[in-house]
Amino acid sequence: MTALRPERESASSYGQEPYEGYASFGGYEASGSFEASGSFEASGGFETSGAFDEWNGEAAGQQGRHGGYAAPVEEPYVAPLVEEPEPYLPAVDEETVALRIPEPPSGGSISPSGAPTATPATGTTPGGRAARRKAAKGRHGRHGGARTTSEAAEDAEEVSADASKAPLSRVEARRQARARKPSPGVVASRAIGEVFITTGVLMLLFVTYQLWWTNVRAHEAADKETSTLQNDWASGKRAPGEFEPGQGFAILHIPELDVVVPIAQGVSNKQVLDKGMVGHYSEGRLKTAMPDAKTGNFALAGHRNTHGEPFRYINKLKKGDEVVVETQDEYFVYKVTSTLPVTSPSNTSVISPVPPQSGFTKPGRYITLTTCTPEFTSKYRLIVWGKMVEERPRSKGKPDALVE
Repeated sequence: MTALRPERESASSYGQEPYEGYASFGGYEASGSFEASGSFEASGGFETSGAFDEWNGEAAGQQGRHGGYAAPVEEPYVAPLVEEPEPYLPAVDEETVALRIPEPPSGGSISPSGAPTATPATGTTPGGRAARRKAAKGRHGRHGGARTTSEAAEDAEEVSADASKAPLSRVEARRQARARKPSPGVVASRAIGEVFITTGVLMLLFVTYQLWWTNVRAHEAADKETSTLQNDWASGKRAPGEFEPGQGFAILHIPELDVVVPIAQGVSNKQVLDKGMVGHYSEGRLKTAMPDAKTGNFALAGHRNTHGEPFRYINKLKKGDEVVVETQDEYFVYKVTSTLPVTSPSNTSVISPVPPQSGFTKPGRYITLTTCTPEFTSKYRLIVWGKMVEERPRSKGKPDALVE
């Protein structure tokens, strides 16, 4: 490659400047000058001609009209024009799905001096992906691009909003704090709402306990007592006689309702009924006969809802359905004769030896089942009566009502 050359000291170039001071040429004196135009005038009348002129005219051309020799003309060096490379934006991160600027040519551009072009100010930041993201965030953009008009407008709005917020005085700040504070009515309504919600949750838990959990516990207790009675009878540990309050002594079977529940002495809720058992009226003025008595009314009470609810569906019993009482030595079989759907809880005549509303007219061996009605209340009582039709010793096996 041709290097750059310094310019001549004078403004003229070779072949354009007259040469002066030649005293002689080929032994001839010259008072004039040899000019680049091609003429040479000598004071002695010498003038070049002939073959020299022809050669000089052909070789030098217009460098001398008379064929005078002149040095070749050298054109001044002019550096070639180099187009500046077009700036380009860095490659957009592949995560975006927006429009992209095409990448520059793979060869790149080279400066006239042979050095590679400098990396543009907006070029890719050296380093890994994390470094590029960090640099892009510093330039107000994830990918290092210029901020959009909308972003600039948003920043301007934020700045103007912050500038417009003048500091509040103490009085104004207190006034705004009081305005933000809820009124007494709002506070009271919130408190009442919380009380209602808490009460509702507690009631829901209570209902769940009454309708589900009490039944679970009562069934467990009743099944345990039934198994204990049957095991004791099989081993001969118990004998007929007087029983303590709360003590189980028999098992009630209602095949029509698929009920098998122990019978305990007394009608106490805590000792008997709430444990899922059926209670025998055996105390005070409500004392009734035992099933093995020759005459009398064997009266029982049981829950219709909750705590095992053994008598929940006795309202479905109809005339002729069988009820069996199993003791240590015998089976007592009764058949339903009548039902009293509703009566007062104070109507104790329903458990008398000859109940007046039962249809019985003379003493006999009867059974009475009592429970609450309507369901989930204890406002009234539901009564079912039955009459003994068979007394069967255990040694003879189960009665037909219990044989499947």
